[in-house]
Amino acid sequence: MQQLLKEIRSCDLCKESLPLGANPIVTGSPQSKIVIIGQAPGKIVHESSIPWNDKSGDNLRKWMDVDRAIFYDPNKIALVPMGFCYPGRGKSGDLPPRPECAPLWHRRLMEMMEEVRLTMLVGSYAQAYYLENRSRKTLTETVKNFHEYLPEYLPLPHPSPRNNIWQAKNPWFGEEVLPILKERVKRILEE
Repeated sequence: MQQLLKEIRSCDLCKESLPLGANPIVTGSPQSKIVIIGQAPGKIVHESSIPWNDKSGDNLRKWMDVDRAIFYDPNKIALVPMGFCYPGRGKSGDLPPRPECAPLWHRRLMEMMEEVRLTMLVGSYAQAYYLENRSRKTLTETVKNFHEYLPEYLPLPHPSPRNNIWQAKNPWFGEEVLPILKERVKRILEE
C-alpha cells in the first residue's frame, strides 16, 4: 500500500493540464474501514497538501460527527478523490476532476483496502463512476434514494458551503440521511 501511495503521489501524468502543477493528494491504509470518494482537491487543499482541509472538510466532519484526529487516521478513514490534483478554476467553481486519475488508480487502491465497510460517494462525479447505471438522473434523486446503495455505498452531496442552498431546499437530507450517516460511521469505527 505504501508503495502504491508513493506512486500516486509522484504521478504527473496530466501536469500540463493543471494550473498549479501536480500535487496528488490521497490517504489510505489496508486497515481503512471507511473510504470517502470526493471530487478533487481545492486550491486551499492543494497548498496545504492535507485533504479536506477547508470549510467543506469542516462540514463533512460535522456530518459524520468525527473529529480531525479520527478523520485523518488512515487506519480508520481513507480519503480518495476522483481527481488527485487541483484541476483549476472554472466559471462557477473549480473545474471537474481530471478524468485520468480514477481509472488509473482507484481499482488498485480499493483492492488493497480489504477492511472497508462503507464507501461515501461525495458529489456527482463519484456517484456516476461508482454507481454507473444505478445512479439516478440527478444527484438529488440519487442521494434521496440512498437506501438503495447501502450497505456498500452512501451517496452524499458535496459539503461545500456553496451547497447550503441545496440543503435548505432539501431538509430531508438533514432529517433522514445525516442521522444514518452518523450512526453507521460510529458503529463502523467502534468495531
